[in-house]
Amino acid sequence: MTFRWRRCSSTLRLRTPAAICRTAPRARRWPPQATSSIAACTASRSGAFTYRPYCDHCRACVPVRVPVGDFLPNRAQRRSWRRHEGLVAVRRSLAFDPGHYSLYLAYQRHRHPGGGMDQDSREQYQHFLLHSNVDTDLFEFREQGRLRMVSLVDHLHDGLSSVYTFYEPNVPAASYGTFNVLWQIERCRQLGLPYLYLGYWIGQSRKMAYKASFRPIEGLVEGGWRRLEEMGKAGNLSGL
Repeated sequence: MTFRWRRCSSTLRLRTPAAICRTAPRARRWPPQATSSIAACTASRSGAFTYRPYCDHCRACVPVRVPVGDFLPNRAQRRSWRRHEGLVAVRRSLAFDPGHYSLYLAYQRHRHPGGGMDQDSREQYQHFLLHSNVDTDLFEFREQGRLRMVSLVDHLHDGLSSVYTFYEPNVPAASYGTFNVLWQIERCRQLGLPYLYLGYWIGQSRKMAYKASFRPIEGLVEGGWRRLEEMGKAGNLSGL
């Protein structure tokens, strides 16, 4: 499925061909005081916009979270942690940094070539990642002084919400994305927060499949948080 994104200073517009499933979110701006509770339950954030998907007769987009106290890494995740545990994380201000922007473009050109975001201007980059109505932290990760990864997370009343992560795309045998989720889980533990929110999961999306590997994982289904593993065994959800 391909979406065309167009961003400007006042609005976020998403267009998708009418012939395909409209999984694209309909964006709206929420007041800052409401954003934390909304994001914790049903929404994701892109810059100053908090959004949630709305599709007629479709509930494929499932908000998911990792219960930090019950999480146990699998073998591949433990291997990723050992491989990258030398990365040094430093919290930086939510401000433009030329090195971050350069890394972002390299990541987009490698991971999403031709999707539009690989040509983002400085203004588009700032609107997408550096504008926030909530308590947001930006962390950079360096290895022997070299910038490898940048990650943004929102603080909620009961957890952290993973906003966006980008990293150096051409490092052999690297698994920065997996490591970063593990790091965010550990960050939740350090802060005494019970959940890491990972945005939306779609069972048929290969790009979102990694989220279901962090187990146990819970999804907001029919108004309540339920273990997706248990639902998968019951045949209620595909992709697990």
